[in-house]
Amino acid sequence: MRHRSTLIIGLLLGATVACALPAQAQKRTVYRCVRDDTVSLSTAPEPGSRCTKKEIEDTAGKPANLWGDLGTVQGTLYERMQDGKLVYGTRKLPGATPVLKFTVQTPPGSPAHPGLGKVGKPQLKPFDREFRAAAKANKVDDAFVRAIAHAESDFNPQATSAKGAMGVMQLMPDTARELGITDGYAHDQSIRGGARYLSSLLRRYQGDYTRAAAAYNAGIGAVAKYGGVPPYKETLEYVQKVEALHILYRQALKLPPLKPKMRAAQ
Repeated sequence: MRHRSTLIIGLLLGATVACALPAQAQKRTVYRCVRDDTVSLSTAPEPGSRCTKKEIEDTAGKPANLWGDLGTVQGTLYERMQDGKLVYGTRKLPGATPVLKFTVQTPPGSPAHPGLGKVGKPQLKPFDREFRAAAKANKVDDAFVRAIAHAESDFNPQATSAKGAMGVMQLMPDTARELGITDGYAHDQSIRGGARYLSSLLRRYQGDYTRAAAAYNAGIGAVAKYGGVPPYKETLEYVQKVEALHILYRQALKLPPLKPKMRAAQ
């Protein structure tokens, strides 16, 4: 039992475990769980979270990364009894007992995916009702959601990037699944999911549209690694494009100009 729990802890944390492997390697099941824009790993589905099942070989040569592009992850591993079984997880749930503190270095950020749209005149007709509804439901600036859609796909619901991003909002498959999207090419689902994702990014970055756009393009991990917009040529150009479009869409929607950013006194 001690061997099994030690091995599972290593798999959960994406670490190499120094212990003898069983004669016949087995597959271990780990669940990647999402709740309120936070990610956790668990050996059983977490109550109240959306969990995706992952199977990992004991003898995998490289520790599996189930965290995604989150940069350096620091947290606590807990154990709890669930349905009569001992369960390990990285989210503090009722009845959970801390086992150890951990630090995991995930990949530094996925390369930016290209936007397909070009800066041009605002387009208010494509999916106008869907954009208004999604922006209102997620309490996010309608003009910003449209600016992202314009930069990403030029409002083409069938757009597909070389890296596999899909639909109007060009969401990556894993992101789409975590947002509850069943069809990444359905324009209504894509717009709702994109607005929800942008809302979470703006909460993360305290309303900073620049960092939210950078994270949408290059990933949260890349923004964390560089402390702001990553120095990728594509991302720098993408952010400039979105910022220009954001201004144009606010004007087209007859919204007041954004307040200028505060700067430190020189």
